[in-house]
Amino acid sequence: MSTGFNGFGAAYFDGDRPIGKEVSLHIANHNLQIGLDNGTTLFWPVEDIRVLEDNANAQSFTLRLITDPLARLLVADQMLLWYLPNAKRRSPPKGRGKLALWAAGAVAAVALQVTVLVPLLADRLAVFIPPAGERALGEATFEQIRGALGETGLAPLAMCENPAGANALAQMTAALNGGEAAPEGLSVTVLDHDMINAFALPGGFVVIFKGLIDHAETPDEVAAVLAHEIGHVVSRDPTRHALRSAGSIGILGLLFGDFAGGAAVLFLTERLISATYSQQAETDADAFGYGRLEAANVSPAALGTMFERLREEHGDGNELLTHFLSHPSLSDRIENARAAADETQEYAPILDDTGWKALQSICD
Repeated sequence: MSTGFNGFGAAYFDGDRPIGKEVSLHIANHNLQIGLDNGTTLFWPVEDIRVLEDNANAQSFTLRLITDPLARLLVADQMLLWYLPNAKRRSPPKGRGKLALWAAGAVAAVALQVTVLVPLLADRLAVFIPPAGERALGEATFEQIRGALGETGLAPLAMCENPAGANALAQMTAALNGGEAAPEGLSVTVLDHDMINAFALPGGFVVIFKGLIDHAETPDEVAAVLAHEIGHVVSRDPTRHALRSAGSIGILGLLFGDFAGGAAVLFLTERLISATYSQQAETDADAFGYGRLEAANVSPAALGTMFERLREEHGDGNELLTHFLSHPSLSDRIENARAAADETQEYAPILDDTGWKALQSICD
């Protein structure tokens, strides 16, 4: 079937010049055939023809082909619209498929940077950070944590410095921090907070919350946690984790903004307090802790005893369990702690009753 529109005015604009060419129009085989005066015929599929809405001349209308961004056809015969089924339909945005591919590629690139490249780079950089720089990073982070956990707009979270308790803590630290691998400048601080947690920071800082001491039944349980954290300090795990978090913050800041101010501090603080390391790092810290406890004549089983009791009292969602036990299974770590203890050895408490009572009162 062929339908002609020769008797009506039609002008074709190729997009190169602002001068229209008179053309003849026919519809055949689902194509609008545009005959030019030089004998050339253009074929526009009727399904791909759209009407431009911003036409100033009410007596005519302008058509375009969705696959050609420049060419236009000015037509006066309204009957032609009857043969164009999609004339009033909006055409899909050009390049939508490419846009989707670019978006998917961008998301994949960000994920690759955050999950692979940033951790890899952090592991490499951690080795080259000088001790003074690492110490400064730890001090700054420690103060940020105190400020974030303190009362809003008031003083930062208090450090527990009761003299008798501080002496007991120093005695415990000295007993555990011996041998060739002992980190220099180890600083152990108790913060007056009910959170049942302990964590290490870059530069040899270890933080214990009062809540952990309150929930411990023996000084050996506190010592077991402290020995584990010293293991992270020796392996420089906190420095790697801080670099990874900082790198992630930088990338996310480019995307969402507001990561150069308070949001960055709170995010980094949360990441360091709830730091979870790789399975190997946790296993190595456990093994290091067992060795330090044995050297101090303290049973390594104390770590498993504390974990088991906290699980019974608070469930697997306990903050301390979330912090320590996210990778190797809880059962395996409890069993490993007990297996590390020598049944033939007579262990002694790391603190006597007076020292233990003093440590329990360190925040008074």
